Amino acid sequence: MGGFDVLIRVLERAMTILKTAAGAIGGRHRPLTANAMAMFTLVLLCAVGMFTDDRMLLGESVWLKPMKFGFAMGVYGLTLAWLLGRLHRGRRLGWWLGTLFAVAGLLDVGAVVYAAANGTVSHFNANTDPVAETVRTVFNFGVLPLLLTTLVIAVLVLIQRPGDRALTRALRAGLGLAVAGMVVAVWLSNSDAAPRTVTDANGNVVTMNGGHGIGDPDGSGMAVTHWSTTGGDLRVPHFVGLHGIQLLLLVAGVLSVLAARRGWLRDERVRARLVGVAGLGYTGLFAVLTWQARRGQSVIHPDWQTSLAFAVLTVAVLWATAAVVAVARRRAEPRLLRTTETEPRLLDIGATGR
Repeated sequence: MGGFDVLIRVLERAMTILKTAAGAIGGRHRPLTANAMAMFTLVLLCAVGMFTDDRMLLGESVWLKPMKFGFAMGVYGLTLAWLLGRLHRGRRLGWWLGTLFAVAGLLDVGAVVYAAANGTVSHFNANTDPVAETVRTVFNFGVLPLLLTTLVIAVLVLIQRPGDRALTRALRAGLGLAVAGMVVAVWLSNSDAAPRTVTDANGNVVTMNGGHGIGDPDGSGMAVTHWSTTGGDLRVPHFVGLHGIQLLLLVAGVLSVLAARRGWLRDERVRARLVGVAGLGYTGLFAVLTWQARRGQSVIHPDWQTSLAFAVLTVAVLWATAAVVAVARRRAEPRLLRTTETEPRLLDIGATGR
């Protein structure tokens, strides 16, 4: 079996899992679920395109970018569909916001696919040909709705509790991070990088205004992500902010599972504090990465200032986690002792009865 066949089987398996999840969530918000399924199908098609279409654009397959956009949009859409199904207040408003997000997301990713199919650059393309004009128009009208709908959904979550304390805190922090990540995307679209030219997959010259890189506007180098190794890259904090909600939901879920085995985790206030620590730590990571990128520094080449910031952040998160755990265990000990003292008496009563 060749590498291509193996890749296709792995992708088919992954898509099956994701589509199963989409089916389970489908009743909560059908437009977002349909959007997610379309995105996951796009991922599979782009993977095939990477092997059957040898066109290269800025050092990568023309189909790599739409594949990454499709996967990110699909995962985020499923997360929103699940979240909107948990709202107690503003459900109708939430449904319309989710529908607007699904449509805007489909248009934005569709523009990336359209540019890729034509072998040209989607973002920062200042050419006046019909493809560039169409893509630019879609971005001008499609990006802002993604930010605004997420912002309003975040407000809806702030005024209610869609789950226990830990889950609610994860959702609030995650949506706040998503909004911040999208603000970085708007920041990206207004980059002050100097005009320059690149060559597209067809050999045509493309005039570029703006760019994702600081210091090296079109920098790349990292595998798969193609984040810059030669300068700052605002795509890094954009990605980290946008997907923080999934990580924090995972933290809340893991803590909930562990609560069945760890008595001190059964108090939802303890789990909420730990999720809060994770949220603050992740927000700190987002802030440091944004600061690093704006200083024109690659994420894999931090200077002493960035390294110090990461070190301080790590120590603060570890200390806060240890403090929450220590206090929770100490408060749980009296309850455990009372339980232990009760068990022998119950056994004695049973023995006397016999």
